[in-house]
Amino acid sequence: MPKLTVAIANDHAGLLLKGLVREEVEALGHVVLDLGTTGPESVDYPDFGRECAEAVASGRAARGIVICGTGLGISMAANRNPKVRAAPCHDTVSARLTRQHNDANVLALGARLIGPEVARDCVRTFLTTEFEGGRHAARVNKLGQPAGLEVKA
Repeated sequence: MPKLTVAIANDHAGLLLKGLVREEVEALGHVVLDLGTTGPESVDYPDFGRECAEAVASGRAARGIVICGTGLGISMAANRNPKVRAAPCHDTVSARLTRQHNDANVLALGARLIGPEVARDCVRTFLTTEFEGGRHAARVNKLGQPAGLEVKA
């Protein structure tokens, strides 16, 4: 597997889990682009979700991982960028299928919902699973389009 740059962003609730996620990404031989936060003070998750989305959309990072309490709010923030497909995952099945079928480029984790081993497994699965393409490609192409525009496969 080629070496990737993986952007990681989190709010205060995701700070501790980020350390474990970072270790797993580096153990797989990838480079981490740490976009914060780095302290326990309360911060706004939309700012960090947006920062990760911009890193992925611009090509500064090949993939991203965002972490907040549930993984939901920060994924919503990341998904505001039309080039991002952020998926909250709470198990390896969802991490695998979102890569295979949805070509997700950002993994969202909920620090208050999953434990460290499940988080590591999700990260490993997300970073090692390839997009299947084929029948899924036309559907994925529709995800970045404004509502009301038809995309031809």
